[in-house]
Amino acid sequence: MIDTTPAAPLLEVRSVRKHYRSGGGTLEVLRGVDFAIEAGGFVSVIGQSGSGKSTLLHLMGLLDAPDSGEVRLSGARIDDLPASRRDRLRNTDFGMVFQAYHLLPELTALENVLAPLWVRFGIGAWLGEAAAARRRAADLLARFGLGGRLHHKPRQLSGGEMQRVAIARALVGRPRILLADEPTGNLDEQSGAGILESLCELNRTDGLSIVLVTHDPSIARRADRIVRLAAGRVEEV
Repeated sequence: MIDTTPAAPLLEVRSVRKHYRSGGGTLEVLRGVDFAIEAGGFVSVIGQSGSGKSTLLHLMGLLDAPDSGEVRLSGARIDDLPASRRDRLRNTDFGMVFQAYHLLPELTALENVLAPLWVRFGIGAWLGEAAAARRRAADLLARFGLGGRLHHKPRQLSGGEMQRVAIARALVGRPRILLADEPTGNLDEQSGAGILESLCELNRTDGLSIVLVTHDPSIARRADRIVRLAAGRVEEV
């Protein structure tokens, strides 16, 4: 008999609620959000400023914890795991890109991309992985047009170049899902278009699953699905 049971979504949030303290009161940002993305999917999340888009992304990437509800990866709950296991998942299964680049200023572009692998392997195992890791990091930077900038530090790079380094860093560990929070928000139109095209190509050719937060409808339309956050809840567009 053929099993027709639907596969579990790659990443899912169920009935997630989140509030913050604000001026002596309480601001409820998410009010029972349900959201899921399938393996190989590309979903854009839109909404007004302050609607909770970044909060939702941080909960999915285990950078924050929900007040109630669940976050699941391949059907298994992950938001209630011990801190060490959540840290491990962020390093192995998730890639994260932010509007601010968060590059380490004292490191070169190549070293910034390698940083997550230094954390993953540790000093002892790094010696055995170093050559392959450097090749992958250099290949990613070349893919993003930075093959001649490997040894430049962030202060020597443009905004678009720094964002491409940040994306390469997010991808160097071969994550299953990329969470991108306004990755083109600080860039000029040409640089932003190049970043977006690179993400679309990775989704098409590598099957990378992407959740992209944006306020720009023209960017959102590049995704397979669009959802809107409004009044603390998600609705399909």
